[in-house]
Amino acid sequence: MQRKIRQLIRDGYNLIGQKYAEDRATFGSEKYIRQLMKRVRPGGTILDIGCGDGVPIDRALIKQGYRVVGIDIAENQVKRARRNCPEGEFEERDLGELKQGEYQVDGVVCMYTMFHISREEQGERIRVIGTYLPKGGILLVSMGDKEFEGVTMFHGIPMWWSQWGPKRNRELVEKAGFDVLIDEIDQTGGERHQVILARKR
Repeated sequence: MQRKIRQLIRDGYNLIGQKYAEDRATFGSEKYIRQLMKRVRPGGTILDIGCGDGVPIDRALIKQGYRVVGIDIAENQVKRARRNCPEGEFEERDLGELKQGEYQVDGVVCMYTMFHISREEQGERIRVIGTYLPKGGILLVSMGDKEFEGVTMFHGIPMWWSQWGPKRNRELVEKAGFDVLIDEIDQTGGERHQVILARKR
């Protein structure tokens, strides 16, 4: 079952990459990236999990002198990211398959990605992400604004989602070893997402 779900997500983003990029430009992630940059030293390395085509997050980080390593489940998105952000490093990887300690970075961005992982696994995924950061390292993650699990239509294709609500999301981040610095509901782009910025203890 999980293999079919992962394939549904991969195929979906491979199909709708351009349309999703146009929609993605209306989201307000830039203000959260600015908050991350205030807390990660200039020239530091940022891992972007679910990087999509690299715009606007990775392009903004690179412009400010950060080294960016981006990963995405969809091959076509990775290709677009390489074209859009040639200074970055991008590879096809699945958040659900990442192992602890695989990366050593100063900050991690995981926007509009965590709710494509089974909610029962999200706490463990955040814990694994925490192994990539030093004490004081910064995590920026968006999560679901309400409990839901299932398939809905998304840009004309079926897409699978799995999410808790804000209270449980925050608990997962804190339990994984982070102190929450920002916790709010972002409503840009015609959608609602909980955005958490946290520092590793």
